[in-house]
Amino acid sequence: MDTNNFGFDFDALAEKDRDHMIHPWVDLGLTRTREPLIVVEGEGATVTDAKGHRMIDGIGGMWCVNVGYGRNEIAEAIAEQARRLCYFSPFGIIATPPSIDFAARLAAYAPGDLKHVFFTTGGSTAVDSALRFVSFRNNFLGKPKKKHIITREYAYHGSTLLSASVSGKPADRGNMDLITDYIHHLPVPNPYRRPEGMSLEAFCDAKVADLENKILELGPENVACFIAEPLLASGGVIVPPPGYQRRTWEICRKHDVLYISDEVVTGFGRLGHVFASKPVFDIEPDIITCAKGLTSGYVPLGAMLVSDRLFADLTATAGKGQFFANGYTYSAHPVACAAGMANLDIIEREDICGRVRENGPYFQQRMAELLELDMVGDVRGSQFMVCVELSADKKNKTVPPTNWDYAWRIFEKCRPKGLMVRPLSHLVILSPPLVITRAQIDETVEVLKQGIQEVADDLTREGLRTKA
Repeated sequence: MDTNNFGFDFDALAEKDRDHMIHPWVDLGLTRTREPLIVVEGEGATVTDAKGHRMIDGIGGMWCVNVGYGRNEIAEAIAEQARRLCYFSPFGIIATPPSIDFAARLAAYAPGDLKHVFFTTGGSTAVDSALRFVSFRNNFLGKPKKKHIITREYAYHGSTLLSASVSGKPADRGNMDLITDYIHHLPVPNPYRRPEGMSLEAFCDAKVADLENKILELGPENVACFIAEPLLASGGVIVPPPGYQRRTWEICRKHDVLYISDEVVTGFGRLGHVFASKPVFDIEPDIITCAKGLTSGYVPLGAMLVSDRLFADLTATAGKGQFFANGYTYSAHPVACAAGMANLDIIEREDICGRVRENGPYFQQRMAELLELDMVGDVRGSQFMVCVELSADKKNKTVPPTNWDYAWRIFEKCRPKGLMVRPLSHLVILSPPLVITRAQIDETVEVLKQGIQEVADDLTREGLRTKA
C-alpha cells in the first residue's frame, strides 16, 4: 500500500481508476498499464499528487486556473451561494442575482456592442450555442441558405457534434462522425510551416486570401460565419502572422459574414486582458465565446457574448412568438456565476492582467532559450501561452515518428523534477496559472531544458536519433 500524509491509498485509487474511469483523450491501448496521475491538492501555481509530490502546474489545469489554486475567496463565494440558493431553472424569463450581475460585468469588459450574455456549461457548449444562434438568426431573417461555416485546420472549438465538427485537429477526428456538408476548414495560418523563402507579410496575404476565396467560392449569401481562436491554442499555440486577425475580420465585414472570436483560452488574463479581441488584435467580433478562465476552473461555466446589433433583430415586433430553443439545465447556474464574480474580483483587485503584461514577455524570453537545443524546432506563443515544437531534423523541420513519443517522454522526465507540462505528440504546451512567479518561471525553463536534453540523449542511445 502506497500512502502519504494526505491519507490516500494510491494503489487502491489507481486500481479503481483503471476499473471504472473513462478518461478523455487517452491512448485506449494503455489504459490498463499506465499509472494514472492522481492530483489531490493545489496552491498558487503548484499542485500535489496522491504520492505527496509537488509540482509547478505548467498547464494551468487546462488553460484555466488563471488566478491560481487555493483561493478561499472563490470557495467562500461558492459555499455562500449554495447555502442561499443552490439552483433554479434558467428557462424562460427566470434569473438569479449572481447571473444578472455577472452578465452585466462581462458586458462592461466586452468590446464594441457585445452587451448580451448567454451562459452555458463550458467552452464546447458556448461554441455550440454561438453557432446555433447564428443559424437561428439567419432562419429568423429569412436567409435559410446562409448556413456555411468557415473554420481552420488545427482549430479546437469543443466536443459537441457541432463544435467538434468545426474543430480541425487531425488527431481528434479519427473514428468520429462529423458534419462535413456545410463546414469548411481553411489551411492553418502557422508561420513556422510557411513555404521556404516566403516572408511573413506574403504568408499573411495568402492566409487572408484563403478566407476571402472560400467565401467567394461558396457565395457570400451562403456563408453564415467564420469562427476563429485569436491564437490556435490546443492545435499547438499557433500565432498567425501580424495583422491576420484584423484583416480576416475586415473580410467578414466586407461580405456580411459574422465573425465569432473563440476566446475560451485567450480570455480572462491569459493574454493580459479580460478579452483579447480588441486590445490585442484590434477586432470587434459579432460574438465572443468564453469559458475556462471565466471561473478559473473552480466550477464549470461558459458564455457567449452577442452584439446588440444581432440581438436587436430578434427582439423587435417580429420576435413575438419566436423562441431561441437552445439552453442547458445548468445555464447561468447561480453557484457558477458567484464563482465567476469572485474570480473577476481577484483579477481586478490584484491587477492580474497587468501582471501578465509585465511577466508574460519574461516567460516568452526564457522559453525562447530552448531553441538552443538541437531537438527543439520552434518555440512560439504570446504572454502565458507557449508551445515547444520538437523536431527529428531541426533544419528541415521534420516531424518525428509517433513511436518516438517525444512529448510524452519529456512529460515523464519533468514530473519527478517538479514540473507538469502538456504533451501532445511532438508538442509540449505550457499555460501556467497567471500568478506564477519569476522564480517559478526560471525553474520551469530549467527543468524543461533538462527534460528535453535527457530525452534527446535517450533517443540517441536507442539509435532513434543521430547526435548533432
